[in-house]
Amino acid sequence: MKSEKLYEGKAKILYPTESQEILLTYFKDDATAFNAQKKGQIKGKGEINCTISAALFEMLGQLGIPTHYIDRPAPNQMRVKAVKILPIEVVVRNIAAGSLCRQTGLPEGKELPQPLVEFYFKKDELQDPLLTDDRLFLLELATPNQLEEIKNMAKAINKHLQEFFQDCNIILVDFKLEFGIDHTGKIILADEISPDTCRLWDAMEGDATAKILDKDRFRRDLGNVESAYQEVQQRILSQMAKNKEQS
Repeated sequence: MKSEKLYEGKAKILYPTESQEILLTYFKDDATAFNAQKKGQIKGKGEINCTISAALFEMLGQLGIPTHYIDRPAPNQMRVKAVKILPIEVVVRNIAAGSLCRQTGLPEGKELPQPLVEFYFKKDELQDPLLTDDRLFLLELATPNQLEEIKNMAKAINKHLQEFFQDCNIILVDFKLEFGIDHTGKIILADEISPDTCRLWDAMEGDATAKILDKDRFRRDLGNVESAYQEVQQRILSQMAKNKEQS
C-alpha cells in the first residue's frame, strides 16, 4: 500500500497506484453517524464491508451494472477504477424508515407502493440536504441525461439487490448509492454497498430491534453491532456459494 493518501473519508482511505486509472481503497473500522457527530469503531467492520461490497459489485457487474470494482488484493482493500465522484447521494427506499418517517410522518415499516429514488447534496456542512431535480440542475451537479441514467441504474440495482437479499432472508429496507464518471465519460456505480450504507432487516426475526442488521445498531446504541455485520456477511457469502453451485 502506498503511504501517501489521495483522500480520507469517514469510512475509507484512497491511495494512488502505479496506474492513474486505478486507485486502492482501504476500508476502515471507524464508524460515524449523524454527519460524523457520533463517532466510534466497529471491530472488523473494514474487512466485512470490503468483503460484502466486493461480492455485491461482482454480482451486479455480471448482471450488467457497470461498477468501479476491479479486485480485492487484501481483506480490507479494494482496487477500483479512478472516477470523478458526483456530489450526489442517491437513496432508494422500499420501506419507510429513518428520515423518511421523520419528515413525512409515515410509520416505520410501511411498505412503499413503489421504490422511491431520492437525491441528497453530498455536503456535510449543509447536512446533506434533500434535492429536487430542479435544484440539482441549478447547482449543476448533473445533466438531465445523467440524472435519468442514474435513476434507471438505481432502480435496476434495487431490483437485483432485493431479489438477492430475499434469498438471504434479509429485507432491503433502503440504501445509499454513489456514482462516478470514468475517464471515458461513462457513469458507473462507485463507493460501497454494505451494512454501513443499507438498512437491512432480518426476515426471520419478528422483534423490531433484534431484526436490525445494519448501522442503525450503532446509531441507536442497540449493541451487538459486530455480530449483526458478521451475520450479513455470512448470509451473503453462503448465498453466493449456493448460486455458483446452481449455475
